[in-house]
Amino acid sequence: MAGTTDHAARAGPVTDLVFTPARSLARLLRTRRLSRVEVMKAFIARIEAVNPKVNAIVTFLPEQALAEAKRLDRKPSRGARPAGALQGLPIAYKDMIDTAGIRTTYGSPIYANHVPARDQLLVERLKAAGAITLGKTNTPEFAAGSQTFNKVFGTTVNPYDLDRTCGGSSGGAAVAVACGMLPFADGSDLGGSLRNPASFCNVVGFRPTPGRVPSWPTIDAWNTMSVLGPIARNAGDAAFLLSAMAGPDARSPISIAEPGSVFARPLKRDFRRVRVAWSRDLGGLPVDKRVLAALEPARKALESLGCIVEDASPDLSGADEVFQVLRANSFAMRYATLLEKHRDRIKDTVTWNIEAGLKLDGPRVGRAIALRTAIFERMREFMERYEFLCLPVSQVPPFPASQPFVDAIDGVKLASYIDWMKSCYHITVTAHPSISVPAGFTNDAKPLPVGLQIVGRYRDDFAVLQMAHAFPPGRVGTFDARMS
Repeated sequence: MAGTTDHAARAGPVTDLVFTPARSLARLLRTRRLSRVEVMKAFIARIEAVNPKVNAIVTFLPEQALAEAKRLDRKPSRGARPAGALQGLPIAYKDMIDTAGIRTTYGSPIYANHVPARDQLLVERLKAAGAITLGKTNTPEFAAGSQTFNKVFGTTVNPYDLDRTCGGSSGGAAVAVACGMLPFADGSDLGGSLRNPASFCNVVGFRPTPGRVPSWPTIDAWNTMSVLGPIARNAGDAAFLLSAMAGPDARSPISIAEPGSVFARPLKRDFRRVRVAWSRDLGGLPVDKRVLAALEPARKALESLGCIVEDASPDLSGADEVFQVLRANSFAMRYATLLEKHRDRIKDTVTWNIEAGLKLDGPRVGRAIALRTAIFERMREFMERYEFLCLPVSQVPPFPASQPFVDAIDGVKLASYIDWMKSCYHITVTAHPSISVPAGFTNDAKPLPVGLQIVGRYRDDFAVLQMAHAFPPGRVGTFDARMS
Protein backbone atom coordinates (compact mmCIF):
# COMPACT_ATOMS: atom_id res chain seq x y z
CA MET A 1 0.00 0.00 0.00
CA ALA A 2 1.37 3.42 -0.98
CA GLY A 3 2.70 5.59 1.78
CA THR A 4 4.03 2.94 4.15
CA THR A 5 7.00 4.49 5.98
CA ASP A 6 9.48 3.49 8.61
CA HIS A 7 12.25 5.46 10.21
CA ALA A 8 15.34 5.06 12.31
CA ALA A 9 13.79 7.60 14.66
CA ARG A 10 10.99 5.16 15.53
CA ALA A 11 11.59 3.29 18.78
CA GLY A 12 9.59 2.51 21.89
CA PRO A 13 5.89 2.50 22.76
CA VAL A 14 5.20 6.19 22.08
CA THR A 15 6.61 6.15 18.55
CA ASP A 16 5.00 2.78 17.82
CA LEU A 17 1.63 4.27 18.75
CA VAL A 18 1.99 7.52 16.80
CA PHE A 19 3.02 5.65 13.64
CA THR A 20 0.03 3.28 13.92
CA PRO A 21 -2.33 3.84 10.95
CA ALA A 22 -5.15 6.24 11.74
CA ARG A 23 -7.84 3.71 10.84
CA SER A 24 -6.32 1.23 13.31
CA LEU A 25 -6.08 3.86 16.04
CA ALA A 26 -9.73 4.77 15.52
CA ARG A 27 -10.72 1.10 15.81
CA LEU A 28 -8.72 0.73 19.04
CA LEU A 29 -10.40 3.85 20.43
CA ARG A 30 -13.86 2.72 19.36
CA THR A 31 -13.42 -0.63 21.10
CA ARG A 32 -11.85 1.14 24.12
CA ARG A 33 -8.61 -0.84 23.89
CA LEU A 34 -6.98 2.57 24.02
CA SER A 35 -8.21 5.74 25.69
CA ARG A 36 -8.23 9.10 23.95
CA VAL A 37 -6.03 10.47 26.70
CA GLU A 38 -3.41 7.76 26.05
CA VAL A 39 -3.40 8.55 22.35
CA MET A 40 -3.31 12.30 22.87
CA LYS A 41 -0.43 12.08 25.36
CA ALA A 42 1.58 10.02 22.87
CA PHE A 43 1.15 12.59 20.10
CA ILE A 44 1.90 15.46 22.48
CA ALA A 45 5.10 13.74 23.58
CA ARG A 46 6.09 13.19 19.95
CA ILE A 47 5.50 16.85 19.10
CA GLU A 48 7.51 18.02 22.09
CA ALA A 49 10.41 15.76 21.06
CA VAL A 50 10.44 16.38 17.31
CA ASN A 51 8.76 19.68 16.45
CA PRO A 52 11.62 21.91 17.68
CA LYS A 53 13.78 20.34 14.95
CA VAL A 54 11.36 20.75 12.04
CA ASN A 55 8.99 23.63 12.99
CA ALA A 56 5.87 22.04 11.51
CA ILE A 57 3.29 22.80 14.22
CA VAL A 58 3.30 26.54 14.91
CA THR A 59 0.41 26.85 17.36
CA PHE A 60 0.36 24.04 19.92
CA LEU A 61 -2.59 23.42 22.28
CA PRO A 62 -1.73 20.37 24.43
CA GLU A 63 -3.77 21.36 27.51
CA GLN A 64 -6.88 22.13 25.48
CA ALA A 65 -6.55 18.89 23.51
CA LEU A 66 -6.04 16.78 26.64
CA ALA A 67 -9.09 18.32 28.27
CA GLU A 68 -11.20 17.41 25.24
CA ALA A 69 -9.73 13.88 25.19
CA LYS A 70 -10.71 13.43 28.85
CA ARG A 71 -14.22 14.69 28.09
CA LEU A 72 -14.63 12.18 25.26
CA ASP A 73 -13.29 9.34 27.41
CA ARG A 74 -15.95 10.12 30.03
CA LYS A 75 -18.70 10.30 27.41
CA PRO A 76 -20.92 7.19 27.48
CA SER A 77 -20.90 4.98 24.38
CA ARG A 78 -23.72 5.31 21.89
CA GLY A 79 -23.70 2.05 20.02
CA ALA A 80 -20.53 1.16 18.19
CA ARG A 81 -19.35 4.69 17.28
CA PRO A 82 -19.54 6.90 20.38
CA ALA A 83 -17.25 9.72 19.23
CA GLY A 84 -17.78 9.92 15.48
CA ALA A 85 -15.68 8.25 12.79
CA LEU A 86 -12.46 9.94 13.88
CA GLN A 87 -12.93 8.84 17.49
CA GLY A 88 -10.96 11.62 19.19
CA LEU A 89 -7.84 11.49 17.00
CA PRO A 90 -5.76 14.68 17.00
CA ILE A 91 -5.71 17.15 14.12
CA ALA A 92 -3.74 20.37 13.60
CA TYR A 93 -5.26 22.57 10.91
CA LYS A 94 -3.30 24.36 8.21
CA ASP A 95 -2.79 27.95 9.32
CA MET A 96 -4.94 29.13 6.40
CA ILE A 97 -8.03 27.53 7.98
CA ASP A 98 -10.07 29.65 10.40
CA THR A 99 -10.43 28.12 13.86
CA ALA A 100 -12.71 29.87 16.35
CA GLY A 101 -10.78 31.18 19.35
CA ILE A 102 -7.43 29.87 18.03
CA ARG A 103 -4.85 32.11 16.39
CA THR A 104 -4.89 31.88 12.59
CA THR A 105 -2.17 33.93 10.88
CA TYR A 106 -2.29 32.85 7.20
CA GLY A 107 1.52 33.03 7.51
CA SER A 108 1.31 36.83 7.36
CA PRO A 109 2.71 39.41 9.82
CA ILE A 110 -0.46 41.40 9.16
CA TYR A 111 -2.45 38.64 10.90
CA ALA A 112 0.16 37.60 13.46
CA ASN A 113 -2.32 38.01 16.32
CA HIS A 114 -5.55 37.27 14.43
CA VAL A 115 -8.09 35.09 16.27
CA PRO A 116 -11.17 34.19 14.19
CA ALA A 117 -14.63 34.25 15.72
CA ARG A 118 -15.91 31.21 13.84
CA ASP A 119 -14.73 27.89 12.48
CA GLN A 120 -14.38 27.19 8.79
CA LEU A 121 -16.73 24.48 7.48
CA LEU A 122 -13.88 21.95 7.37
CA VAL A 123 -13.27 22.44 11.10
CA GLU A 124 -16.97 22.10 11.84
CA ARG A 125 -17.01 18.77 10.01
CA LEU A 126 -13.93 17.25 11.57
CA LYS A 127 -15.01 18.30 15.05
CA ALA A 128 -18.39 16.66 14.42
CA ALA A 129 -16.53 13.52 13.33
CA GLY A 130 -14.67 13.47 16.66
CA ALA A 131 -11.30 15.03 15.76
CA ILE A 132 -9.61 16.97 18.56
CA THR A 133 -7.81 20.19 17.68
CA LEU A 134 -4.17 20.04 18.78
CA GLY A 135 -2.86 23.12 16.97
CA LYS A 136 -2.08 24.67 13.59
CA THR A 137 0.49 23.73 10.93
CA ASN A 138 2.86 26.08 9.14
CA THR A 139 2.27 27.53 5.68
CA PRO A 140 3.96 30.15 3.51
CA GLU A 141 2.52 33.66 3.55
CA PHE A 142 -1.04 33.40 2.21
CA ALA A 143 -0.11 29.85 1.06
CA ALA A 144 1.81 31.39 -1.85
CA GLY A 145 4.58 29.14 -3.15
CA SER A 146 5.69 25.57 -2.63
CA GLN A 147 8.26 26.43 0.04
CA THR A 148 7.07 26.74 3.64
CA PHE A 149 8.53 29.80 5.33
CA ASN A 150 7.13 33.07 6.63
CA LYS A 151 8.09 35.99 8.87
CA VAL A 152 5.71 34.94 11.64
CA PHE A 153 7.00 31.43 12.38
CA GLY A 154 10.06 30.90 10.19
CA THR A 155 10.89 27.89 8.03
CA THR A 156 9.60 24.33 8.19
CA VAL A 157 12.27 21.82 7.15
CA ASN A 158 12.34 18.36 5.65
CA PRO A 159 12.70 15.46 8.14
CA TYR A 160 14.81 13.50 5.64
CA ASP A 161 17.34 16.34 5.42
CA LEU A 162 16.97 19.22 7.86
CA ASP A 163 18.81 21.52 5.45
CA ARG A 164 16.19 20.97 2.73
CA THR A 165 12.70 22.32 2.13
CA CYS A 166 9.60 20.30 2.93
CA GLY A 167 7.77 21.91 0.01
CA GLY A 168 4.45 23.65 0.42
CA SER A 169 2.16 25.24 0.87
CA SER A 170 0.82 22.48 3.16
CA GLY A 171 4.40 21.90 4.31
CA GLY A 172 3.76 21.93 8.04
CA ALA A 173 0.99 19.36 7.59
CA ALA A 174 3.13 16.99 5.52
CA VAL A 175 6.07 17.18 7.94
CA ALA A 176 3.85 16.65 10.97
CA VAL A 177 2.34 13.53 9.41
CA ALA A 178 5.69 12.20 8.18
CA CYS A 179 7.21 12.60 11.64
CA GLY A 180 4.35 10.94 13.50
CA MET A 181 3.26 14.18 15.17
CA LEU A 182 -0.21 13.74 13.66
CA PRO A 183 -2.02 10.66 12.31
CA PHE A 184 -3.22 12.68 9.30
CA ALA A 185 -3.73 16.34 8.38
CA ASP A 186 -5.75 18.68 6.22
CA GLY A 187 -4.23 20.82 3.50
CA SER A 188 -5.19 22.91 0.50
CA ASP A 189 -4.00 22.75 -3.09
CA LEU A 190 -4.02 25.39 -5.80
CA GLY A 191 -0.87 24.66 -7.75
CA GLY A 192 0.36 21.56 -5.92
CA SER A 193 0.15 22.48 -2.24
CA LEU A 194 -1.06 19.03 -1.16
CA ARG A 195 0.90 17.03 -3.71
CA ASN A 196 4.30 18.75 -3.59
CA PRO A 197 4.94 18.55 0.18
CA ALA A 198 3.67 14.97 0.20
CA SER A 199 6.23 14.14 -2.48
CA PHE A 200 9.02 15.92 -0.63
CA CYS A 201 8.16 14.28 2.71
CA ASN A 202 7.37 10.70 1.60
CA VAL A 203 3.67 10.77 2.50
CA VAL A 204 0.37 10.77 0.57
CA GLY A 205 -1.30 14.03 -0.47
CA PHE A 206 -4.62 13.93 -2.31
CA ARG A 207 -6.08 16.76 -4.41
CA PRO A 208 -9.75 15.79 -4.86
CA THR A 209 -12.06 16.94 -7.64
CA PRO A 210 -13.19 20.55 -7.00
CA GLY A 211 -16.36 20.54 -4.91
CA ARG A 212 -15.56 17.22 -3.24
CA VAL A 213 -14.64 19.05 0.00
CA PRO A 214 -16.74 22.21 0.20
CA SER A 215 -15.23 25.45 1.48
CA TRP A 216 -17.06 28.08 3.52
CA PRO A 217 -16.78 30.97 4.19
CA THR A 218 -14.93 32.07 1.07
CA ILE A 219 -14.71 35.17 -1.08
CA ASP A 220 -15.28 33.09 -4.23
CA ALA A 221 -17.87 30.35 -3.74
CA TRP A 222 -17.50 29.29 -7.39
CA ASN A 223 -13.73 28.73 -7.22
CA THR A 224 -12.68 25.40 -8.79
CA MET A 225 -8.91 25.99 -8.81
CA SER A 226 -8.11 25.69 -5.10
CA VAL A 227 -9.35 22.64 -3.16
CA LEU A 228 -9.10 21.16 0.32
CA GLY A 229 -7.91 17.59 0.85
CA PRO A 230 -6.13 15.09 3.12
CA ILE A 231 -2.50 14.24 3.86
CA ALA A 232 -1.70 10.86 5.44
CA ARG A 233 1.00 8.19 5.59
CA ASN A 234 -0.97 5.80 3.40
CA ALA A 235 -3.86 5.93 0.96
CA GLY A 236 -6.24 4.17 3.34
CA ASP A 237 -5.80 6.87 5.96
CA ALA A 238 -6.18 9.59 3.32
CA ALA A 239 -9.51 8.04 2.32
CA PHE A 240 -10.46 7.73 6.01
CA LEU A 241 -9.92 11.44 6.64
CA LEU A 242 -11.58 12.36 3.34
CA SER A 243 -14.69 10.43 4.40
CA ALA A 244 -15.11 13.03 7.17
CA MET A 245 -14.10 16.01 5.02
CA ALA A 246 -16.20 15.34 1.92
CA GLY A 247 -19.89 15.67 1.18
CA PRO A 248 -22.36 18.35 0.09
CA ASP A 249 -23.14 21.56 1.93
CA ALA A 250 -25.78 24.12 0.99
CA ARG A 251 -23.34 26.95 1.64
CA SER A 252 -21.08 25.77 -1.19
CA PRO A 253 -22.78 25.95 -4.62
CA ILE A 254 -20.14 23.72 -6.28
CA SER A 255 -20.22 20.97 -3.65
CA ILE A 256 -20.65 17.44 -5.02
CA ALA A 257 -23.80 15.67 -3.83
CA GLU A 258 -22.10 12.33 -3.13
CA PRO A 259 -21.67 11.77 0.64
CA GLY A 260 -18.25 11.47 2.24
CA SER A 261 -19.14 7.99 3.47
CA VAL A 262 -18.33 6.58 0.01
CA PHE A 263 -14.64 6.91 0.94
CA ALA A 264 -15.06 4.64 3.96
CA ARG A 265 -15.44 1.63 1.65
CA PRO A 266 -12.57 -0.86 1.19
CA LEU A 267 -10.03 0.29 -1.40
CA LYS A 268 -8.92 -3.11 -2.65
CA ARG A 269 -9.32 -3.59 -6.41
CA ASP A 270 -8.00 -5.71 -9.27
CA PHE A 271 -6.01 -3.56 -11.74
CA ARG A 272 -5.32 -6.18 -14.37
CA ARG A 273 -5.78 -4.82 -17.92
CA VAL A 274 -6.32 -1.25 -16.66
CA ARG A 275 -4.80 1.23 -19.12
CA VAL A 276 -2.34 3.74 -17.67
CA ALA A 277 -0.64 6.63 -19.48
CA TRP A 278 2.98 7.15 -18.41
CA SER A 279 4.40 10.63 -18.90
CA ARG A 280 7.98 11.47 -17.92
CA ASP A 281 7.60 15.21 -18.46
CA LEU A 282 3.94 16.02 -19.26
CA GLY A 283 4.78 16.88 -22.85
CA GLY A 284 8.15 18.58 -22.52
CA LEU A 285 8.51 20.18 -19.08
CA PRO A 286 12.05 20.30 -17.68
CA VAL A 287 12.44 17.57 -15.02
CA ASP A 288 15.51 16.96 -12.86
CA LYS A 289 17.28 13.75 -13.89
CA ARG A 290 17.30 12.53 -10.29
CA VAL A 291 13.50 12.64 -10.22
CA LEU A 292 13.22 10.68 -13.46
CA ALA A 293 15.69 8.06 -12.25
CA ALA A 294 13.86 7.63 -8.94
CA LEU A 295 10.53 7.12 -10.73
CA GLU A 296 11.68 4.53 -13.28
CA PRO A 297 10.90 1.56 -10.97
CA ALA A 298 7.37 2.95 -10.47
CA ARG A 299 6.47 2.05 -14.05
CA LYS A 300 7.47 -1.56 -13.42
CA ALA A 301 5.45 -1.48 -10.18
CA LEU A 302 2.34 -0.50 -12.15
CA GLU A 303 3.00 -3.29 -14.64
CA SER A 304 3.36 -5.72 -11.73
CA LEU A 305 -0.25 -4.87 -10.82
CA GLY A 306 -1.28 -6.03 -14.30
CA CYS A 307 -1.73 -2.53 -15.74
CA ILE A 308 -1.16 -1.84 -19.41
CA VAL A 309 1.28 1.08 -19.27
CA GLU A 310 1.92 3.19 -22.36
CA ASP A 311 3.93 6.36 -23.00
CA ALA A 312 1.39 9.13 -23.53
CA SER A 313 0.76 12.74 -22.50
CA PRO A 314 -2.43 14.80 -22.80
CA ASP A 315 -2.43 18.02 -24.81
CA LEU A 316 -2.46 20.69 -22.11
CA SER A 317 -1.34 23.56 -24.31
CA GLY A 318 -2.59 26.80 -22.83
CA ALA A 319 -2.55 25.46 -19.26
CA ASP A 320 0.22 27.83 -18.24
CA GLU A 321 -1.72 30.90 -19.36
CA VAL A 322 -4.90 29.64 -17.70
CA PHE A 323 -3.22 29.03 -14.37
CA GLN A 324 -1.20 32.23 -14.29
CA VAL A 325 -4.17 34.41 -15.23
CA LEU A 326 -6.77 32.81 -12.96
CA ARG A 327 -4.32 32.61 -10.05
CA ALA A 328 -3.39 36.28 -10.44
CA ASN A 329 -7.06 37.23 -10.68
CA SER A 330 -7.74 35.36 -7.44
CA PHE A 331 -4.83 37.07 -5.64
CA ALA A 332 -6.09 40.49 -6.71
CA MET A 333 -9.61 39.61 -5.57
CA ARG A 334 -8.42 38.45 -2.15
CA TYR A 335 -5.51 40.71 -1.31
CA ALA A 336 -5.61 43.97 -3.33
CA THR A 337 -7.01 45.93 -0.39
CA LEU A 338 -4.32 44.53 1.90
CA LEU A 339 -1.66 45.60 -0.59
CA GLU A 340 -2.98 49.15 -0.52
CA LYS A 341 -2.71 49.30 3.27
CA HIS A 342 0.26 47.04 4.07
CA ARG A 343 2.58 46.90 1.06
CA ASP A 344 5.64 46.92 3.34
CA ARG A 345 4.37 43.84 5.20
CA ILE A 346 3.69 41.59 2.18
CA LYS A 347 6.42 39.49 0.57
CA ASP A 348 7.59 40.40 -2.92
CA THR A 349 6.22 37.33 -4.68
CA VAL A 350 2.74 37.89 -3.26
CA THR A 351 2.90 41.55 -4.26
CA TRP A 352 3.88 40.44 -7.78
CA ASN A 353 0.88 38.08 -7.92
CA ILE A 354 -1.56 40.75 -6.75
CA GLU A 355 -0.23 43.37 -9.15
CA ALA A 356 -0.36 40.89 -12.04
CA GLY A 357 -4.04 40.37 -11.21
CA LEU A 358 -4.74 44.11 -11.08
CA LYS A 359 -3.36 44.47 -14.62
CA LEU A 360 -5.81 41.95 -16.06
CA ASP A 361 -8.82 43.02 -18.07
CA GLY A 362 -12.07 41.24 -18.88
CA PRO A 363 -11.00 39.84 -22.28
CA ARG A 364 -7.81 38.36 -20.78
CA VAL A 365 -9.73 36.61 -18.00
CA GLY A 366 -12.38 35.50 -20.49
CA ARG A 367 -9.73 34.01 -22.76
CA ALA A 368 -8.31 32.04 -19.82
CA ILE A 369 -11.74 30.65 -18.97
CA ALA A 370 -12.32 29.60 -22.58
CA LEU A 371 -8.86 28.01 -22.78
CA ARG A 372 -9.56 26.07 -19.60
CA THR A 373 -12.78 24.71 -21.06
CA ALA A 374 -10.90 23.47 -24.14
CA ILE A 375 -8.21 21.88 -21.95
CA PHE A 376 -10.84 20.09 -19.88
CA GLU A 377 -12.40 18.66 -23.04
CA ARG A 378 -9.05 17.41 -24.35
CA MET A 379 -8.19 15.92 -20.97
CA ARG A 380 -11.60 14.24 -20.71
CA GLU A 381 -11.12 12.65 -24.12
CA PHE A 382 -7.58 11.56 -23.22
CA MET A 383 -8.88 9.92 -20.05
CA GLU A 384 -11.44 7.98 -22.04
CA ARG A 385 -8.46 6.07 -23.48
CA TYR A 386 -6.65 5.76 -20.16
CA GLU A 387 -8.11 5.36 -16.68
CA PHE A 388 -5.02 6.89 -15.07
CA LEU A 389 -2.21 9.25 -15.98
CA CYS A 390 1.06 8.88 -14.05
CA LEU A 391 3.81 11.50 -13.99
CA PRO A 392 6.24 13.24 -11.61
CA VAL A 393 4.69 15.23 -8.79
CA SER A 394 7.49 17.79 -8.65
CA GLN A 395 10.00 18.60 -11.35
CA VAL A 396 12.82 18.73 -8.79
CA PRO A 397 13.67 16.91 -5.55
CA PRO A 398 13.73 18.85 -2.25
CA PHE A 399 16.08 21.83 -2.58
CA PRO A 400 17.89 23.85 0.16
CA ALA A 401 15.54 25.37 2.73
CA SER A 402 17.50 28.62 2.45
CA GLN A 403 16.47 28.90 -1.23
CA PRO A 404 13.08 30.66 -1.63
CA PHE A 405 12.24 28.89 -4.90
CA VAL A 406 13.71 27.08 -7.90
CA ASP A 407 14.83 29.41 -10.71
CA ALA A 408 16.31 26.83 -13.11
CA ILE A 409 16.06 23.09 -13.86
CA ASP A 410 18.97 21.36 -15.59
CA GLY A 411 20.05 24.67 -17.13
CA VAL A 412 16.54 25.73 -18.20
CA LYS A 413 15.83 29.19 -16.75
CA LEU A 414 12.37 29.58 -15.21
CA ALA A 415 10.26 32.72 -15.58
CA SER A 416 8.61 32.93 -12.15
CA TYR A 417 8.75 31.57 -8.61
CA ILE A 418 6.06 28.97 -9.35
CA ASP A 419 7.23 27.68 -12.75
CA TRP A 420 8.98 24.67 -11.22
CA MET A 421 5.55 23.33 -10.20
CA LYS A 422 4.01 23.13 -13.68
CA SER A 423 3.84 19.33 -13.36
CA CYS A 424 1.24 19.95 -10.66
CA TYR A 425 -0.51 23.13 -11.71
CA HIS A 426 -1.11 22.01 -15.29
CA ILE A 427 -3.10 19.15 -13.74
CA THR A 428 -4.92 21.65 -11.50
CA VAL A 429 -6.24 23.40 -14.62
CA THR A 430 -7.88 20.15 -15.82
CA ALA A 431 -9.92 19.81 -12.57
CA HIS A 432 -9.14 16.07 -12.48
CA PRO A 433 -8.36 14.42 -9.12
CA SER A 434 -4.70 13.65 -8.47
CA ILE A 435 -2.64 12.14 -5.69
CA SER A 436 1.02 12.04 -4.69
CA VAL A 437 2.25 8.66 -3.45
CA PRO A 438 5.74 7.78 -2.18
CA ALA A 439 7.61 6.19 -5.07
CA GLY A 440 11.30 6.22 -4.24
CA PHE A 441 14.37 8.23 -3.29
CA THR A 442 17.10 10.02 -5.17
CA ASN A 443 20.58 8.52 -5.30
CA ASP A 444 22.12 11.49 -3.47
CA ALA A 445 24.49 10.90 -0.56
CA LYS A 446 21.52 11.72 1.65
CA PRO A 447 18.58 10.22 -0.32
CA LEU A 448 15.58 12.50 -0.80
CA PRO A 449 11.95 11.43 -1.29
CA VAL A 450 10.30 11.48 -4.72
CA GLY A 451 6.57 11.06 -5.27
CA LEU A 452 4.56 9.70 -8.19
CA GLN A 453 1.50 11.70 -9.26
CA ILE A 454 -1.52 9.58 -10.19
CA VAL A 455 -4.31 11.42 -12.01
CA GLY A 456 -7.77 9.92 -12.45
CA ARG A 457 -10.92 10.62 -14.40
CA TYR A 458 -13.03 13.63 -13.52
CA ARG A 459 -14.88 13.05 -10.22
CA ASP A 460 -13.59 9.47 -9.98
CA ASP A 461 -11.77 10.26 -6.74
CA PHE A 462 -12.39 6.82 -5.28
CA ALA A 463 -10.56 5.08 -8.14
CA VAL A 464 -7.53 7.34 -7.62
CA LEU A 465 -7.42 6.31 -3.97
CA GLN A 466 -7.77 2.67 -5.00
CA MET A 467 -4.77 2.94 -7.31
CA ALA A 468 -2.76 4.74 -4.63
CA HIS A 469 -3.66 1.97 -2.19
CA ALA A 470 -2.55 -0.74 -4.62
CA PHE A 471 0.65 1.00 -5.71
CA PRO A 472 3.68 -0.66 -4.06
CA PRO A 473 5.48 1.73 -1.70
CA GLY A 474 8.79 3.25 -2.65
CA ARG A 475 12.02 2.34 -0.93
CA VAL A 476 11.84 3.12 2.78
CA GLY A 477 13.92 6.13 3.75
CA THR A 478 15.58 7.25 6.96
CA PHE A 479 15.06 10.49 8.80
CA ASP A 480 17.96 12.91 9.10
CA ALA A 481 20.18 11.65 11.95
CA ARG A 482 19.72 15.02 13.67
CA MET A 483 16.08 14.08 14.25
CA SER A 484 17.13 11.42 16.75
